[in-house]
Amino acid sequence: MSRAVMSCLSPSPSAEPAQRALERPAPTLRAPVAFGVPCGAGAGVPGTELGPAAARLAGLAAAFEHLDLPFRDDGDLTPEGLAPHPRRAALGRHAEIIASWIRAAHDHSAALLQQGQCPIMLGGDHALGMGSVSAAARHAREQGRRFILLWIDAHADFNTPETSPSGNLHGMSLQFLAGHPDLANLLPGRNFPALRMSDVHLIGARSLDRREREAVAEAGIRCHDMRAIDEFGVCALLRGILDGLDPAETHVHVSFDLDVVDPGLAPGVGTPVAGGLSYREAHLLMEMLHESALVRSVDFVELNPMLDHAGQTARLLVDLAASLFGKTIIRR
Repeated sequence: MSRAVMSCLSPSPSAEPAQRALERPAPTLRAPVAFGVPCGAGAGVPGTELGPAAARLAGLAAAFEHLDLPFRDDGDLTPEGLAPHPRRAALGRHAEIIASWIRAAHDHSAALLQQGQCPIMLGGDHALGMGSVSAAARHAREQGRRFILLWIDAHADFNTPETSPSGNLHGMSLQFLAGHPDLANLLPGRNFPALRMSDVHLIGARSLDRREREAVAEAGIRCHDMRAIDEFGVCALLRGILDGLDPAETHVHVSFDLDVVDPGLAPGVGTPVAGGLSYREAHLLMEMLHESALVRSVDFVELNPMLDHAGQTARLLVDLAASLFGKTIIRR
């Protein structure tokens, strides 16, 4: 039996009665605004800096036009200059460069959220989530909303400068967001709250370092690994996260690393790991998140067109973005 079928048969809220589906309120769509952050300095393999351009070439704007949404693309950000900070060498590889990019991502995301729009950050590597997520958490606090982070990724990105085997900052993003004191120097002068780790959900994990695995458990991050998805299905897991959350009082940020998808479907990533989400599991996540009306900010990161096969992963990114903003097989 396929995992998709198991998901629908799971003895949980996943087998939703038709009447409940009819009573579900229509999602409130916020105006999506994309912006590119062409930085790959946080990754170990070059190429993710080309990700925003590849997503556009794959038809991102056209996908939103078909949805009749007031989509806007603000183009690629340009950092004002290198961001100075102390002990830069000890923080990780290319820390000074990455600090400038995450500052730009933070400021642009914050401005869009203040305008009532839904930022869609196109990466670039996952270190850039330090900027977009911190801005979203800051905005949620200002609005008095609970902040929920869905880190959809094959990796936990919960290493520190001391525990990271590679020194690549895209593997430390969640530690930064948790308020690790050493990493705080990457984004000085921005007043944002450290995330409450019980409100962080790691979805699709299947490659964690030993010390990182221990740190995730100690921090209380909700880790929904591929074993859990195999066993319970996407429906049950996501409903367990979202049920009871009020869109008026909650800000959900979706940070989607394309390496969460099985590399047979998404070869264009720098750190592929076998056994990832299927095509339908990834789309089902996006479709359910759209229906929840909870999502207020989004990242799509780690697209590496230098490793892609004829644009396959870039087209997947576009299709997933469309599902997140309302594209369905049939009208529901």
